[in-house]
Amino acid sequence: MTAAGMGERAGVLVSRAVALVAIIAAVGLLPWLSGRDAALSLLRARSGEQEPTPEVLEAIRRDLGLDGGPLPVLGEWLAGVLRGDFGRSWANGGPVLPSVVSGLGVSLTLMGAALVVTLVLACVLCAPTLVRGARGTLRGGRGTGAAAAVLAALPEFLVATLLLITLSVWLGWLPPYGWRNPQDMVLPALALGIPAGGALGRLVDDALPEVFAEPWVGLWRSAGCGPGVLARAVLRRALPALVPQFGLVAVGLTGGAVAVETVFAVPGIGRTALGAAESQDLPLLQAAVLALVLLGVLAGILANAARRWMLGPGLSDAALSLPAPVTGDGRARRLVPAACAAVLAAAIGWGLLLDPLAVDLAARLAGPSWDHPLGTDALGRDVLARAGHGAAATVGVAALVCAASYVVSLAIGFLPGLTSGAADIANAVPPAIAGILVAALLGPSTLGASVAVALVSWPMLAAHAAALVSETRAAAHLVSQRAIGSPPAWILTRHVLPAVAGPLARHAVLRLPGIALAVASLGFLGLGAQPPAPEWGLTLAESLPYVERAPWAALVPAGMLLLLSALAVSLSTLPGTRGRPA
Repeated sequence: MTAAGMGERAGVLVSRAVALVAIIAAVGLLPWLSGRDAALSLLRARSGEQEPTPEVLEAIRRDLGLDGGPLPVLGEWLAGVLRGDFGRSWANGGPVLPSVVSGLGVSLTLMGAALVVTLVLACVLCAPTLVRGARGTLRGGRGTGAAAAVLAALPEFLVATLLLITLSVWLGWLPPYGWRNPQDMVLPALALGIPAGGALGRLVDDALPEVFAEPWVGLWRSAGCGPGVLARAVLRRALPALVPQFGLVAVGLTGGAVAVETVFAVPGIGRTALGAAESQDLPLLQAAVLALVLLGVLAGILANAARRWMLGPGLSDAALSLPAPVTGDGRARRLVPAACAAVLAAAIGWGLLLDPLAVDLAARLAGPSWDHPLGTDALGRDVLARAGHGAAATVGVAALVCAASYVVSLAIGFLPGLTSGAADIANAVPPAIAGILVAALLGPSTLGASVAVALVSWPMLAAHAAALVSETRAAAHLVSQRAIGSPPAWILTRHVLPAVAGPLARHAVLRLPGIALAVASLGFLGLGAQPPAPEWGLTLAESLPYVERAPWAALVPAGMLLLLSALAVSLSTLPGTRGRPA
């Protein structure tokens, strides 16, 4: 390896280590950084009747070791973690570790079942393309990835809600809540596995046509290799380049588990972390968040190790990549986003004409009528009005997050060696986990949700920006400019920035629906907008307790989110809108 390559790898490792240390430090300093009096929180958790006198609070601070400053707090916590001692719960006084181990065991069991669903669904989705390619009957530049793309765009909390309404409430096939019998695992595993299976199926299905079009496949076929041999060889060629993305899908399971466990009342580590954040049980929250973060980091490490193993020793350092798939008929692909945008605009425009906060207790949970076209919620508020005004609380906030991510990514795209490691760590922290951590620091709010999503939404844009900067700097006309003595600042402002800013802005716009779904997921978990805000995720969560009596109250925000998911998918498949592989 060259000196430049070794220096770049060292920079990545340092960046990754610094980012991981920063996350661990933030978790360890939660009692200090939360902005709340930890002594008062502990007193309220253990005794709501005792008077919080200065003497009592000071005694609690001494007992917790919080009177020595932030560094002693962090050092004592890290020393306890290394000994396997995560402290004692502020809520019940018991040791934290057994609760974390129990929750982690439940979550790993659920993730294992979800992984089975993921693999089965991915195989089903890409099997037709693989069979047709092996038989030589595959035509065109794409497989059948439309269904996979739709499934991949659905957030886990939305899938969980729809499964709960259809398979449990309406059909009564499966239990809606609990973790006592094997059948209790079916709905949560499906809710986690369906989006992950769609993502994996789409990745493989998009890559297979490009591999089947490579010259060696025709050579093998002419040499008499059968369909089975060709199929195995093509998979071995395609999978190593996709394994890092498989790791991101596995990371997504850890974040999705928070919402799924909440919907189905599964006592896993995600629900434990969310409950600890709501009750301000900081020792339990520290241990649960640390377990979730390390689980995501471990998934990424295992994915990279699997990729190196599949490539073999001779190619372990090679950048094995596949061409971006070719899109099909542009006119047909433009109709879908136009239709989704039109329906969303019509619903939002109609809802904006109504009052989302007007309470009519006499019309609680009323069905659709002339006065309330889509019914009312548990307080008699118009569902259509809340859906319309919720666009500002969901899509509007997402637009601000998207703009901030664009500016940050444009800046750090010029420093890929210093930020790529941090990007790896950010990819290993799903929005739900970031939301729990930020909510512990800032409290559940729209601002907290925006910060949490922004912290994990920049890596893809930054990777695209770094690729554009590298390509632009290597262009022949810039080499000529440097040769004739053009100042670096002039080259940067007149050539590099214009060439990077435009494509990156289009990429950022395409990510807007996905960011809006992430904001909605935090609202659904109670970590984002607070009542009475009509944010779509929060509205969906508020309607779930009454889903048997008034399913329309849940289906309307779910429908808006479904349209947003379809818009995200259709925009990502427009001709010429696919970003460069990171």
